[in-house]
Amino acid sequence: MEKKRSVQSKLLIILAIVCAVVWLFPYLYLISSSFKPGSEVVSIPAKFFPTVLSVENFTGLFERMPAFHYILNSFLVAVCSTLIAVILGALSSYAIQRSGAKIATFLIIVVLCLKMIPTSSIAVPIYELITNLGLYDTRVALIIVYAAINMPFVMWVMLGFYEGIPTSIDEAACMDGASSLQTFIRIILPICTPGLATAFVFTLFLSWNEFLLSLLLTSTEAKTFTVGLSEFLSAYSMDLGPMCAGALIFSLPVMVLSIVAQRFIVQGITAGSVKS
Repeated sequence: MEKKRSVQSKLLIILAIVCAVVWLFPYLYLISSSFKPGSEVVSIPAKFFPTVLSVENFTGLFERMPAFHYILNSFLVAVCSTLIAVILGALSSYAIQRSGAKIATFLIIVVLCLKMIPTSSIAVPIYELITNLGLYDTRVALIIVYAAINMPFVMWVMLGFYEGIPTSIDEAACMDGASSLQTFIRIILPICTPGLATAFVFTLFLSWNEFLLSLLLTSTEAKTFTVGLSEFLSAYSMDLGPMCAGALIFSLPVMVLSIVAQRFIVQGITAGSVKS
């Protein structure tokens, strides 16, 4: 029996390794292509390993576009919009969940409906609104729009955590003289730290990788890296070498953050799925 379990464990490990290699293959090929000479990136037949290691694609990337400026825009917009979405989303979802009113169920349904709206369906109204406010091609516009779009996701995540916290904790804090805000900050938030971390990381990823709204709402000053990277691919040219190098630079922070925050994400998802 133990021998059979050992064989099954080894087969599962082998299967996991194969799945991991298949899943990572496109990213590994991206890394390899980033260090190929420009001619090898588009060569036929394609080669996985570069014949000569070269930084030609990275130098071409920084020569053709202000990469640091675009990365700074992406970073500031993603972090600021995520902080706003997490703070407001956590507060509003707590108010909805703890209100006890009949309208709370309706508001929860509204939150879920807002989460399901495709961004492309509201892109034009958002563009007109931002233009009329005089915020076109500004970081402020992207921060406001990203925060508003991602807030339903934060609320949806946090609602599950609040439902798992007994209301008796709020009642005990109220008996001790704490206000609703004090209860939320000093008691509820520490308990929901895994949920906040999960909402923060996923919302940051959504803002960091967003392309459509950044393309519509920026032209030069507030352009993010995703939009700048797309300019290497057009109807008349296909410069894949610098594009691969840019994609590698842009994805590295996300990969590092994913590895660092993996424990918090798993803990948050698990905690949010169990109710007391």
